[in-house]
Amino acid sequence: MSAGAATPHGELAGKTVLVTGASRGVGRAIVERLATTGASVVAHYARGRDGAAEATRDFAPGTAHLVGADLGLPDGAASLWRQVEEVAPRVDAVVLNAGIMPKVEADADDEEWDSVIRTALQVNTLSQAELARRAVSHFRGHGSGVLVGISSWVSQRGAGHPNLAAYAASKAATGALLKTFARAYAAEGLLTYLVAPGAIDTQMTHDSAADRGGLEAITSTLAMGELVPPTELAELVTVLCTGRLRHLTGATLDVNGASYVR
Repeated sequence: MSAGAATPHGELAGKTVLVTGASRGVGRAIVERLATTGASVVAHYARGRDGAAEATRDFAPGTAHLVGADLGLPDGAASLWRQVEEVAPRVDAVVLNAGIMPKVEADADDEEWDSVIRTALQVNTLSQAELARRAVSHFRGHGSGVLVGISSWVSQRGAGHPNLAAYAASKAATGALLKTFARAYAAEGLLTYLVAPGAIDTQMTHDSAADRGGLEAITSTLAMGELVPPTELAELVTVLCTGRLRHLTGATLDVNGASYVR
């Protein structure tokens, strides 16, 4: 199915999906894909409101809501959820996509190390945990719901450069949290998935490539010789949001073109 093809029979018609980090990269691709499904969307952005607005341009009037919140702040996730409740009393699926990839060397001075790892944990772990907790409570109140976490292969294999240790640690912690929720609430109709991409064709990957010899050096190590297109992740997330794959709950879905097989 191509990225622009309409989902048969509007499989998400009547459902509302929250997507965090919707202004660019994977989040934007997911929102653009959801526009073909009949779903309503709550598109979160931190600073890139224009990007989120462009991502929602194909939604029918009244079916796309933009909400801004800085997940780098301790109260950012709570602020985001309050805004979600104002525009969407019922949320059927939550896609935790927002994240950052800060760099810090192990031999950095204490102040730099502490600053970077605390920032990574705030955005990639603490804010995700708060949103996941609130989503679970919301889903339990309604008897069902889908929670999708956009993880990374670094959670299983470690990062390709030591300056991404904070990123890898923060992603792994969130993965463990979502797996725990998956086990705890599966019998209540809550479906939880982790999507763990490899090197994705996003600006974040391009920015990190310099430390590893450039983009060509990275792609030369990949089995397919190319980065993962964000549109493929959007296709997968769309299917997961339908809730049809019930017994896949708790799974970590690797998307890396056979570059990391386990």
